[in-house]
Amino acid sequence: MDKGDGQRKGPRFNLYWIYAIIAVILLATQFMKLPPDVARTSEQEFRTNMLAKGDVQKMVLVKNKEVVRVYIKPDSLYKEFYVKQFKQQISKEKAKNSPLFEFQVTDWKSFNESLKDVYVANNMKEVDSFIENDPDWIGPIFNGVLSILIIVVAWVLLMRKMGGPAGGGGPGGIFNIGKSKATLFEKGTKVNITFTDVAGLDEAKVEVMEIVDFLKNPKKYTALGGKIPKGALLVGPPGTGKTLLAKAMAGEAQVPFFSLSGSDFVEMFVGVGASRVRDLFKQAREKAPCIIFIDEIDAIGRARGRNAIMSNDERENTLNQLLVEMDGFGGDTGIIILAATNRPDVLDSALLRPGRFDRQISIDRPDVKGRQAIFKVHLAPIKISESLDLFKLAEQTPGFAGADIANVCNEAALIAARKGKDAVDMSDFQDAIDRVIGGLEKKNKIIAPHEKAVIAYHEAGHAICGWFLEHAYPLLKVTIVPRGTAALGYAQYTPTEQYLYNTDQLMDQICMTLGGRAAEEIFFGKISTGASNDLQQITKIAYSMVTAYGMNNKIGNVSFYDPSQENTFTKPFSEETGKIIDEEVRGIIDNAYQRTLQLLTEKRNEVEILAKELLDKEVLHKSDVEQLIGKRPFEEKKILEVDPNAAPENEEHGLGGGTIAPPETTVVD
Repeated sequence: MDKGDGQRKGPRFNLYWIYAIIAVILLATQFMKLPPDVARTSEQEFRTNMLAKGDVQKMVLVKNKEVVRVYIKPDSLYKEFYVKQFKQQISKEKAKNSPLFEFQVTDWKSFNESLKDVYVANNMKEVDSFIENDPDWIGPIFNGVLSILIIVVAWVLLMRKMGGPAGGGGPGGIFNIGKSKATLFEKGTKVNITFTDVAGLDEAKVEVMEIVDFLKNPKKYTALGGKIPKGALLVGPPGTGKTLLAKAMAGEAQVPFFSLSGSDFVEMFVGVGASRVRDLFKQAREKAPCIIFIDEIDAIGRARGRNAIMSNDERENTLNQLLVEMDGFGGDTGIIILAATNRPDVLDSALLRPGRFDRQISIDRPDVKGRQAIFKVHLAPIKISESLDLFKLAEQTPGFAGADIANVCNEAALIAARKGKDAVDMSDFQDAIDRVIGGLEKKNKIIAPHEKAVIAYHEAGHAICGWFLEHAYPLLKVTIVPRGTAALGYAQYTPTEQYLYNTDQLMDQICMTLGGRAAEEIFFGKISTGASNDLQQITKIAYSMVTAYGMNNKIGNVSFYDPSQENTFTKPFSEETGKIIDEEVRGIIDNAYQRTLQLLTEKRNEVEILAKELLDKEVLHKSDVEQLIGKRPFEEKKILEVDPNAAPENEEHGLGGGTIAPPETTVVD
């Protein structure tokens, strides 16, 4: 940590240092029994100058060291031999209790036997001798110190894991686990993203910019009796720019901005989530007026009590605390909550009510104009060719979110660099779109000739159905090049961006999707597993027609669609009605299949022309199909009916807000 003058502070002395010092002292007193301070001598000198003259009081053999330590009689210390040996005078007390000499021996028994000759020659009494071992103090000390080091290292690692220093008192330590993990962007903090970096979200930007203006100029609104909104919820599919819009808001707002995700409240300890919510709002009150942004709020905001089996008391306690802080008995002013989610259907109704989230800002996938604007933003740092048509790119990417478009631009730049080009052109973007939609091209995938023929006729069936059905989407490209993990070929269309679909349009979409299987039956007399993806799509559309959109005479104008998914374990209809639904869905699909068979039988020649050309070239574009079988018969009719200057305004949606997903690409598994 730096001081104000830029110098670095040293480690802080705290209670744990005292514990460490006490532990070292205890180890020293326990293990450090050092050997006595003795003079070295030889065995011969011991025999002649000490033992033979009767000066030895006793002998001690240190067995684990093969050393003999000699105790001298206190009365013999005045002799000239001992005075010369010691520079300072030895006290009688020390001589009585401590050995003064030691020497090395090889074998204690032979040494003891050799001393008997000395005793006999000098007519002496045998000197007392003892055997003992010196304590091994190095091993215990090493083991003790190693144990302490392991404990200290484990403690430090645990504290770091918990987010703080070893003392546990720093920010985010174990004792501060209930503190908020929000990142604070103070007023004046440089954030690189601004509203100019957000394209295709014009309506959402207006709403968010108004919230920023609320905080900057509150009197402008309160003068007329208005109140600053408590919160705004950004709702939309993944990748549409919800978090990006919040980042831009942090860059534009001249107020403190707290940013965190919903999962930051969740911890393994009980009660931590509610504690972090309290701490977050405590910090926000100190910085008010300010903005709090909670990304992926569905992590803590799921509806309570919907499913007793899946209930989570800790998450519900966190949500309860958030509800109280947002609009409780002591409501705060000057704190605006901004949240983002792609699952608004699972959020608790108490969280969505006015007074908490006053506004729900819907961020949908961009329309063709929005995609064109997003392409401009992401192509700014990329070197592109002058012939690149942004509107054509936007038309060829229906249903793409902002993140998808960013991925396409990056992939196109990488593909152009791989080819050694100086600029990115339209062909690179075509390859990038193919890669994003269908996956990586498998050039080395070996396909048997008869399988390749089945794939070619399958894709030709899709293409011909789309070409000669009035309400089918216009064909953009058809290919039999394997892509991804399972796609052996696909047909790409350019869907008309619209809000509503009628029965004729949906039936044409089903027929077009069944074109691949019908072509296999007509030309080969049997069907393959290649239509599994097609069958999934038509089943979804057919069931939506019967159970959600009331497009069946027998079932009638009834919708069994449950957007809240509250009836997870029970069906909202009887078994008899379920049988009728299954029969009607099968009837719709069977009628569409027979119609497809009839169409492809009539256009058998055109299917063969396309299939053979596919086997030869592998990829056919719309212009190639026009040269082979002529222009699509419904193109001139559409030109007369639709103003050519009027661009589509939004993405494809089903009736009543339910989503229908007509195939943008038809994939052979």
